[in-house]
Amino acid sequence: MNITKEQIDDLNAVVKVAITKNDYQDKVESILKDHRKQANIPGFRKGQVPMGLIKKQYGKAVLVDEVNKLIQESLNKYLTEEKLDVLGNPLPKQQESFDWNQDDFNFEFELGLAPNFEVALKTKKAITSYKIVADDKMVNEQVERIAKQYGKLVNKEEASKKDEVTGTFSNEEEAINNKATLELDKIKAKKATDALVGKKVGDVVVLKTKGLLKEEHLLASTLGLDADKAKDLDIEVSFTIEEINEREPAALDQELFDKLFGKDEVTSEKELKAKIKEDSEKQFEQQADQKLLNDITEYFIDNTKFELPSNFLTKWIQSTGEKPLTDEEANEEFQKSEKGLRYQLIEGKIIKDNDIQIQFDELKEFAKGFIKSQMAQFGQLNPQEEELDNIATRVLSNQDEVKRLSEQLMSQKLLSLYKEKVNLKTKEMTYENFVKEVYG
Repeated sequence: MNITKEQIDDLNAVVKVAITKNDYQDKVESILKDHRKQANIPGFRKGQVPMGLIKKQYGKAVLVDEVNKLIQESLNKYLTEEKLDVLGNPLPKQQESFDWNQDDFNFEFELGLAPNFEVALKTKKAITSYKIVADDKMVNEQVERIAKQYGKLVNKEEASKKDEVTGTFSNEEEAINNKATLELDKIKAKKATDALVGKKVGDVVVLKTKGLLKEEHLLASTLGLDADKAKDLDIEVSFTIEEINEREPAALDQELFDKLFGKDEVTSEKELKAKIKEDSEKQFEQQADQKLLNDITEYFIDNTKFELPSNFLTKWIQSTGEKPLTDEEANEEFQKSEKGLRYQLIEGKIIKDNDIQIQFDELKEFAKGFIKSQMAQFGQLNPQEEELDNIATRVLSNQDEVKRLSEQLMSQKLLSLYKEKVNLKTKEMTYENFVKEVYG
């Protein structure tokens, strides 16, 4: 067997594979002998079928299969040994006069090669790194929410603006019949609030769905509809009041602090506010980091220039699709995937140039941290190390989980590198202003 490469340009090459009879004959003969041992053909005893008949019946299929296996193994070995960084997979070139009845075969494969380029981590333009702070307004609102959440319900005869009203929403035409609780201070429409204030159990109030709630995404669960159907819904619904309650705030005392944070972790309202501020800003930091990672990614894609073997990749997409694609459809698919491919190459280059690696031990520690944070959400604040270790071992036995966690850890490592190397400017603001600036 002989394999040679013809370089077309920096991004395209053709690999030629020449296979002779000596390369495959022994393997084909061995397989045909095994077929002969197992063949069950009328008129012949098992194992006594003439080899000529076996070759006539199975020879071509075995030959094609073995030659294709040989090509695949040889190509993979050649690409590895030659350290060729290819995009997609080699594409066989069509040969009009190809004949499987000959002894020697010649095959040609098109290759799309990864481009050579450099990534400048020290960006020319300063990229904004947001520092989100929890201001007094936010902390005080959170304290009020906690006191309300852990308070007790006091039944009332008549609804006021600070009450919770439970009842059933109905609309026959839209098949709505759902029991839910409305917090009057979360109602956006003034007419709806006015219609509910002063009402008693058993009263029926007609409400308009459009603009009913301050948090529009809650309309779906309130009416018992899926999100798509609830979006932009503009109808009238009947609301039959079944219960009216005022939520009496819980006392900000040691019993509540211990329930929230564990024994004596917080001992005063001042410490409670400090803890809320600290925890909130940790959560905000994750959002700010994700924003920074997205912005740096976009910057590198826009400012790291290199060509791709677009014609090859379009043909490769066309040949590997689940259904046949026209040239136009394949080109459209390439345009959609080009940005993602560019960043894969950029990220791979950054990882390679900076020798960023993930060791199993650190992946396991990362998994344990992730598990610990999840357990904390369910009130398990201090799990035993042995328990964490056992859970992490089970998680990492699942290859899908290993892939997911590895990607998260790699993103974390890249972000640390970017914070060290990229030209950043820090911008401090409240979460409310961050949402306005970033999400509009």
